[in-house]
Amino acid sequence: MASHLYTWGRWAVRRRGGVLAVWLLLLAVVGGLGVTLHGKVATEFSVPGIESQKAQDLLEEKFPTAAGGVARVVFAAPEGGTLTETGAEKAVAASLKKAAAVPGVVNVSDPTEAGTVSEAGRIGYSDVLFRQSADNVPETSKDALSKAMERARDAGLEVEFGGSAMQPKTEVGGPAEIVGVVIAFAVLALALGSLIAAGLPLLTAVVGVAIGVLGVQFVSRFVEMTSTATVLALMIGLAVGIDYALFILSRHREQLADPEADVEDSIARAVATAGGAVVFAGATVIIALAALAVTGIPFLTIMGLAAAATVLLAVLVAVTLVPAVLGFFGERLRPRPRRSERAPGSWALGWARVVTGKPLIVLLVGVVGLLALALPARDLRLGLPGYASQPADSTQHKSYDLLSEGFGPGFNATVTAVVDTSGIPAAERTATVTRLRTSLAQDPGVAAVAPPVSNPGGDLAVVAVVPRTGPDARATTDLVHRLRDNAPAVDKAGGTLYIAGATAAAIDVAGKLSGALPLFIAIIVILALILLTIAFRSLLVPVKAALGFLLSVAASLGATVWVFQEGHLNGVLDIPSAGPVTSFLPVLLIGVLFGLAMDYEVFLVSRMREHHEHTGDAAEAVVQGVARSGRVVSAAALIMVAVFGGFVFNHDPIIKSIGFALAFGVFIDAFVVRMTLVPAAMALIGRRAWGLPRWLDRVTPDVDIEGAKLPERATAAQEEERREEVGAQASR
Repeated sequence: MASHLYTWGRWAVRRRGGVLAVWLLLLAVVGGLGVTLHGKVATEFSVPGIESQKAQDLLEEKFPTAAGGVARVVFAAPEGGTLTETGAEKAVAASLKKAAAVPGVVNVSDPTEAGTVSEAGRIGYSDVLFRQSADNVPETSKDALSKAMERARDAGLEVEFGGSAMQPKTEVGGPAEIVGVVIAFAVLALALGSLIAAGLPLLTAVVGVAIGVLGVQFVSRFVEMTSTATVLALMIGLAVGIDYALFILSRHREQLADPEADVEDSIARAVATAGGAVVFAGATVIIALAALAVTGIPFLTIMGLAAAATVLLAVLVAVTLVPAVLGFFGERLRPRPRRSERAPGSWALGWARVVTGKPLIVLLVGVVGLLALALPARDLRLGLPGYASQPADSTQHKSYDLLSEGFGPGFNATVTAVVDTSGIPAAERTATVTRLRTSLAQDPGVAAVAPPVSNPGGDLAVVAVVPRTGPDARATTDLVHRLRDNAPAVDKAGGTLYIAGATAAAIDVAGKLSGALPLFIAIIVILALILLTIAFRSLLVPVKAALGFLLSVAASLGATVWVFQEGHLNGVLDIPSAGPVTSFLPVLLIGVLFGLAMDYEVFLVSRMREHHEHTGDAAEAVVQGVARSGRVVSAAALIMVAVFGGFVFNHDPIIKSIGFALAFGVFIDAFVVRMTLVPAAMALIGRRAWGLPRWLDRVTPDVDIEGAKLPERATAAQEEERREEVGAQASR
């Protein structure tokens, strides 16, 4: 592989103008398509086949007015006042009358007639039902609904909005994300010692990310995807794009430290060696993200494929655009002669000698520390963030608090019993649904059960059930399972019972993902063993890498549970309330962190193997591998932590938790596992690390990511002579 990449690198340098033009043209074309022909992203995480989704599909088919998006308008009188006072009552009625005229609205409930005013009379709500599903309610209608409430606001009432139709949009590009990029630039400048060199990885990464994200937006016109898919593509594409360019650029500048090194030859060698590691590491990230498809969950599959496509672009940028840009800058990237006698990477050399000096102690302390961090993960609970997780100053969070205050915490966890009565004789349908309602009301976890509502055809009934506990409580999850135990009685009568609603859907999605997790982990671990066996022609190195990866994932999940589920550091990280961990975060974390962990494993261990190939000294190979790659791996990890960490301060609770889990996981994996435990383990394994059984050695392909088969380095003078000869032959 190294030889092919060497040739490719030379070609990219010599055709740098054309390479740059192609990438800019691609950016313009994809950018134009993404901006002008983008689709509409979804805000709900639906999973075909789960009970709550079956109920939703049934409602859309037989009871479309009950399946439309709902905007719940919450009114609150000032302290000491009530909504039944004449002025407040008239203001609410006038506002709701205007709401009924909003395009798409098919029904507006009256709080007084519907009995949706709290006992104290201070808080009440109206459900505004739209013709369209929640995802398809246009922003113009939501804005018109908000304006319709001006009369109520003018009367001194507080008006807030909740309901399925009022899901907030996910936004990126705020100050926190920009700060992350600025920190990444500072790390690059320190690592490379040059502002020009520091800007190049950012520039090339932005090109790849822009094409990837805009391409995802264009594809959303044809494939349903959530807004999280675009953000994930941006987050991962930016991080790996910077890192991959950094690896090639740092190798190029390391080679240019030799005054006689030729620029073109150095770029080609950097692409062949560091670029080979980039291709291999990038392939692991792509495969890991694409493997999210094994969960069988469409929105997660699309999310993984979107991020994988952006990583693929980052790899292509690294081995084509990066060498072309390096060719444009030529000698300007050659490092200045060092005035200090301190050798580059000397701190990493010292660290390697410390770690390998007492490897067993280092391993024991490191493993015990990571297991301690992982302990909270034993209590991991999965779910989907509700309005309680939205920013405290958002209208969704305020409506949640008002409804909890006025009607109890379980009101925000209302579930819906959907009964398909088409198989029940018409004369027995009412009695069957009445018996079901009585049975549901007898559960100690139920606070109230609304009267049944039937569709016009009379073959579908809907019963709203209000739990006593909130949507994130374990007791509510247990209640949903108990309510489903009523299904056999309905089945016996000839009907079918579904327990649905947002709370039930979150529980169903979490259950589906929990079931897919063991298979996904098994696939990832097996994948790691196969890929690293091919890369390093070793059995012990892949096993060590896989175990280290599992420790990183466990520690990251433990920290995420400690912060988001148990509520620690809420003030520092601006987390409005503790709750279950986002249901698809563990699967996403495993897929992404696996790829990134293998990045550092490949870059670190390939330098060890490169030294071992040339000297045969296994012990010194570990030390020199860390010394030569420690600085760039540390810089790359800090860049990823900065980029992911910037998303921790995003207002969207899903993006916030993903950013935290990835930032923490990358930090732990890079600095504790790869830079500490890996050298210690390699020192203990010794020469045995680089062996393969003879039968396996025969069938394992030799990919040569270390560049052992590259031609000897040519000096600048020799390269100039060669170019003159080629030019002379061409002129003949």
